[in-house]
Amino acid sequence: MHQEDHFESSELVRDIVIGMADGLTVPFALAAGLSGAVDSTHIILTAGIAEIAAGSIAMGLGGYLSGRTDIEHYRSEESREYYEVDHYPAEERKEVKRIFAGYGISEEIQDKIVDELSKDKKQYVDFMMRYELGLEEPAANRARNSAATIGVSYIVGGLIPLMPYMFFSNVHTGLIVSAGVTLMALLGFGYVKSKVTGQPPFKGAVYTMVIGALAAAAAFVIASLFQKA
Repeated sequence: MHQEDHFESSELVRDIVIGMADGLTVPFALAAGLSGAVDSTHIILTAGIAEIAAGSIAMGLGGYLSGRTDIEHYRSEESREYYEVDHYPAEERKEVKRIFAGYGISEEIQDKIVDELSKDKKQYVDFMMRYELGLEEPAANRARNSAATIGVSYIVGGLIPLMPYMFFSNVHTGLIVSAGVTLMALLGFGYVKSKVTGQPPFKGAVYTMVIGALAAAAAFVIASLFQKA
């Protein structure tokens, strides 16, 4: 028996990707930059943890506001569709028929389908929201879940590049270990992300790792130049 495998958790994965990607990259770049400017792992850890706290709150808030915006936009468009169904039924009927005409369905069948759909106003409006406007109704707890997922993912990702500085008192050693650990984490994260979303996993892994490496290298070089100046 054929079993279709489709990915259905795109919003959750998107939030994890947003949080983890920034969590791995930004604190890593900050730690690398500070490693080129200071000679104290304590300062790097303090600054890194402060950045993770601020970053997770800011990212989580951004996820919450984005989720609320999606819900408010959907409700606004839904109200407009209900109004149009009540006040411009003929025009709405033509719009729905155009959707089915695009699939090559005859006008006679179009009329029958629209007659059946319009018997239930809610289903009628839901159909137009999805197929006319391309909008899916967001989950009621979407904003809250998005904020929590992004915030926690940012914290988890951000702690990875800082952990080596907790075990090594020498900044140079901490930087080397942090770079190795973080690049491997980016590689693994990129692979899993690409695998789950149906993208080429090895390409995604390398791409993610290269971006993180470039961000950290840029921060390190700039901090080193300012120190010398």
